[in-house]
Amino acid sequence: MLTLLPQLVIGAADLCAAFLFLFGLKRMSSPATAPSGIRVAGVGMIAAVLASFLYVFTVDAAARPHLLVNIALAVTALAIGGGAAWFAGRKVAMTAMPQMVAIYNGMGGGAAGGIAAVELFGSHTHGATQLAVTLLGGLIGAVSLSGSAIAWAKLDGVIKKSLRVKGQQYANAAVMIATLVVAGVILAASLGASGLLLTTPTWIWIFFGLALLFGVLMTLPIGGADMPVVISIYNAFTGLAVGLEGFVLQNPALMIAGMVVGAAGLLLTLLMAKAMNRSVANVLFTNFGTAPKAKAGAIQGEEKPVDASDAAIKMRYATSVIIVPGYGLAAARAQQKLYEFVKLLVAAKVSVKFAIHPVAGRMPGQMDVLLAEAGVPYDMIFQLDDINDDFVTADVALVIGANDVVNPAARTDKSSPIFGMPILNADKAKQVYVVKRGQGKGYSGIVNALFYSPNCEMVYGDAQAVLVKMIEAVRGLGAAAA
Repeated sequence: MLTLLPQLVIGAADLCAAFLFLFGLKRMSSPATAPSGIRVAGVGMIAAVLASFLYVFTVDAAARPHLLVNIALAVTALAIGGGAAWFAGRKVAMTAMPQMVAIYNGMGGGAAGGIAAVELFGSHTHGATQLAVTLLGGLIGAVSLSGSAIAWAKLDGVIKKSLRVKGQQYANAAVMIATLVVAGVILAASLGASGLLLTTPTWIWIFFGLALLFGVLMTLPIGGADMPVVISIYNAFTGLAVGLEGFVLQNPALMIAGMVVGAAGLLLTLLMAKAMNRSVANVLFTNFGTAPKAKAGAIQGEEKPVDASDAAIKMRYATSVIIVPGYGLAAARAQQKLYEFVKLLVAAKVSVKFAIHPVAGRMPGQMDVLLAEAGVPYDMIFQLDDINDDFVTADVALVIGANDVVNPAARTDKSSPIFGMPILNADKAKQVYVVKRGQGKGYSGIVNALFYSPNCEMVYGDAQAVLVKMIEAVRGLGAAAA
């Protein structure tokens, strides 16, 4: 009876944690309820951790000769990891959020791989099915760990160029095949096969080494502009790895949480791939951002600079303005000034909306979070499909720090790498103002045909400095009228 009661409590805690994960994720689907969803999921995580400690203290205590030492190590790890995450989460800049998400996602994959390693080296798995699932979870977790580390390095500027060599895809395939062969050897050894040349622990080390190498090789060729899709893919990988290891440990909280995260990551990957006009197979098995073989079409016209105050006055007397935020807005940390400018326009009876492209920024949802941080009301923020038809009737489209997501070459230039990608129809507004630091190309290195359109004018300068001038210009009109 004493043993049964802790098991019932542990089972109830795991199911409660799983429910809180699902409920929290549901609430995260809306910007208005996302903060409470994060808190709910956090409570679920606490319940899962406490259930794990209860299991160790009761059901599993007899099998753990170094129980107190292990508990002390676990508590120390939780304190160090939790403290570091709390400090980093509060201090990280919005521009550094993508790389933080990438590295934390990799840690999740690494944790799943670590569980697999403990099970494999300790020979805790029983039966071919359980061992195969453990190996699969370890493979996916290791790939997610090393791949996410490379994604972080690219986003943080540690790795500045994509590494592409001839025959790279064949080399990647060879590494993956070798990894699967080694997994087969480990599986055969567990079934009593002999004559394997090396000991089973050595094969396990080789297995994880090859899996980590594959994650590196798979991510190195990928261009920085495609990191939103990469982050999404590795998020799905991590969730799947956690779910598989939850099956091995017979832990319902891990199974449910892992599969939910994996499914959500897969759906997000499909959305990102669609937003970039790529199939999932193209995302997984080809080099992103490869330069086109055909010569790009010549762009007619020239970039026309305009003063920030003139653009602001034009918007002050417009009927409708649609704002397209991009990574440049985050880099300048200008979201607060942007909303201050928007409030002046709204006070002047101007209709203002924000248009969000699914892959704007460096990770999915970054622009939504950026605007929410500035206090922009959710009913002013619209996604691509909901607002694209409104550009035709808009007096002004204000583009701040966005590039590919408003490039009309995606509709007209078959030689462009982004041809066919759904874009925001900013070029169809009566007047377009683009706030840009200089005349250079965007993050993807593609010239934007919008900048040369007859109805487009360029406001050069740092986004925050430009918006300060715009605010002063509109306020000056009010002062003059008074």
